[in-house]
Amino acid sequence: MNEKQRSIIQLPKIFDPRGNLTVAQGGEQVPFDIARVYWVYDVPAGESRGGHAHKECRELIIALSGSFTVTLNNGREKENFHLNHPYQGLLVEKGVWRTLEDFSSGAVCLVLASHLFEEEDYIRDYQDYLTYLHDHDV
Repeated sequence: MNEKQRSIIQLPKIFDPRGNLTVAQGGEQVPFDIARVYWVYDVPAGESRGGHAHKECRELIIALSGSFTVTLNNGREKENFHLNHPYQGLLVEKGVWRTLEDFSSGAVCLVLASHLFEEEDYIRDYQDYLTYLHDHDV
């Protein structure tokens, strides 16, 4: 998988004896304007999330608490990322299939998205995803 399709972004970690602080601003640390923010939590043991790709939406996925594994698939190769630091985010570009699994107890997954929710932007069937890649020369 090439660097354009994914990358780990180091977010600033501001040390303070009262508690650390990390910031993620659209257009600065995050390479897009943030249109939507959502989080996933209380994922039961053995369950997975994601299982889709986006036609246009870019996302930065952050493990705010605990850990989980993100598997990215571009239709040719897969790559796994274990996220467990609240000051790192996995940038996922449009057209990349993602699955999140192996959530630790208490894990919180924060997602910063470049687009508002639009069902038409989702590809939820893997065979449809492969067809989309072929038809759109992605």
